Amino acid sequence: MGVTVLRRADHVLTMDGAELRNADVRIEGGVIAAVGQGLDAAGAEVLDCAGCVLTPGLVNTHHHLYQTLTRAVPGAQDALLFGWLKRLYPIWSRFTPEDFALSATLGLAELALSGCSTTSDHLYLYPNGARLDDTIGAASEVGLRFHPTRGAMSIGESDGGLPPDTLVEREDAILEDCLRVIDAFHDPAPGAMVRVGVAPCSPFSVSRELMRDAAILAREKGVRLHTHLAENDEDVRYSLTTFGCRPGQYAEDLGWTGPDVWHAHCVKLDAQEIDLFARTRTAVAHCPCSNCRLGSGIAPVRAMRDAGVTVGLGVDGSASNDRANLLAEARQAMLLQRVAHGADAMSARDALHIATVGGAAALGRDDIGRIRVGMRADIAGWDVSGIESAGSWDSAALLLAGPSSVRDLFVEGRRVVSDGRIATVDMAAPLAAARRAVARLAG
Repeated sequence: MGVTVLRRADHVLTMDGAELRNADVRIEGGVIAAVGQGLDAAGAEVLDCAGCVLTPGLVNTHHHLYQTLTRAVPGAQDALLFGWLKRLYPIWSRFTPEDFALSATLGLAELALSGCSTTSDHLYLYPNGARLDDTIGAASEVGLRFHPTRGAMSIGESDGGLPPDTLVEREDAILEDCLRVIDAFHDPAPGAMVRVGVAPCSPFSVSRELMRDAAILAREKGVRLHTHLAENDEDVRYSLTTFGCRPGQYAEDLGWTGPDVWHAHCVKLDAQEIDLFARTRTAVAHCPCSNCRLGSGIAPVRAMRDAGVTVGLGVDGSASNDRANLLAEARQAMLLQRVAHGADAMSARDALHIATVGGAAALGRDDIGRIRVGMRADIAGWDVSGIESAGSWDSAALLLAGPSSVRDLFVEGRRVVSDGRIATVDMAAPLAAARRAVARLAG
């Protein structure tokens, strides 16, 4: 891997508290080698970044990539969570392995264009021979740093769960496949491009026994744990009725709190649960656009951060967000906290911190999320010379004004987005395949 110098950026937002002007970043071997002004460019490929703001690559902590093929489905557009799921389960049951790979390619490319260099993915259904491997292959082609999680559903409608029986799996088979994908793909080394997690879907689609066994397995293998928790009022009512406790207590009882756990949504955490997460260093993936789209509510992010809870951002699935733009997610997070708590509740820089440093911490990474010597070279370059940024006085305009997509994105020093286009994959074929897949699935 060669040497690249990003030259003369208007601003470099390091996320270490420094905002450098007219500055350079030198990349060597996938790592940030120097940050400053007038850096040596001998033997390097030089990219002129005048008119650009450089940030760390954004980190997406919760997604369902397979849902990219089910945006704006009639009957699901205006439903709450449980009704939304029941409308979509039958469609998802017809997915093929090729559909999962295609959805991942499209979703990852969309994330990359929004400045996202690292993403998790929560895949919890495997019809018609699908495997987690299908999405891992797509991530390798697109070039994003990937945290796939082996999700699962084991309690179908006939046993009191929400999903149809045709989409659930035997619990012994789930655990066996978790071991398989961890052994095949998980890389614990610094700079890893793939790290696998274990992620039973939700309290209303798996048993207590699977939740407990999954936590034991993950800790034996040294991987992280992820699930949905306290997403909306229906979710909390289900926990109270079925388990006799709130979601936070349910999680704690089954070993689902700790520094190796991150929960998606947590819109309805109460003060005691926030304190529990802070004490146990349990992280949260905040998904503001999806929470708005499904009418779930406004997560208590201000209270979480004040208590010391690690919070990252997630776009969630494209069937509940309809977009996979992580910069837009950061803006929405900022606006919702202001709506709930006042105009000073969250600044643009706070939101960007959640989208970078917070996301990295939620995924257990200390090698990404900042522009700092020794960190991996995951860097987003935003062109602020256009109409979206015209008239801006401050780099906070990146969230307050624009742009909404990157000019360039580097992941591990490799250019994934170049001049606003995906550089690693010819997107014409996937886009054509998506049109055919939607026609088949809707037929």
